[in-house]
Amino acid sequence: MGITKQQTAANKDAIVAAADGLFRERGVDAVGLNELMGAAGLTRGGFYNHFASKDALVDSVLAKAMADGTGNLERAIAAAQARGADPLAERVDWYLSSEHRANIESGCPNASFAGDARRLDPAARNLYAEGLGDSLDRLTQTVDAADLDEDQRRARAIALFSEMVGALILSRAVADADPALSDEILDSARTDLHHRIDSAKA
Repeated sequence: MGITKQQTAANKDAIVAAADGLFRERGVDAVGLNELMGAAGLTRGGFYNHFASKDALVDSVLAKAMADGTGNLERAIAAAQARGADPLAERVDWYLSSEHRANIESGCPNASFAGDARRLDPAARNLYAEGLGDSLDRLTQTVDAADLDEDQRRARAIALFSEMVGALILSRAVADADPALSDEILDSARTDLHHRIDSAKA
């Protein structure tokens, strides 16, 4: 008896979910199909029933990860605004937290896939770039500086987000070897970013 369309879709989703976590944790090139399908609870032979190639899987993973990342950002901004809080300041606190540092498998995809992006196929590189652009568009809307025009607000958002992503990546890189340095990187970047955000409001 063949599997149902629902089960086929569920299996494909399981492959994408397993690949997403493994790619973020280990890098795309380091993950083989045997390990990937095992993590999804399936056999290697079933892979090509869902994807024509590993590149096709990577494209699906990037499309979902970047869309989910943008959606999470939008919800966080809306929640902060509903409470009357500063969404950019709250995002800095979340982004540069020890919890987010540890959550490589489901944290911000802009940071998790930054190292792999330039080595991926053109479709995946475009998906990453589009997702990053969407995040920057959303963050631009949170820059609270009445004296800046739209281009200047976007430039400010790019600079702030670049510091956030860079600090997170460096903090993760040394988290096991030098936990104190890892914390110092997060703390220093968080303090600097809050100072810059507060100064812009003055």
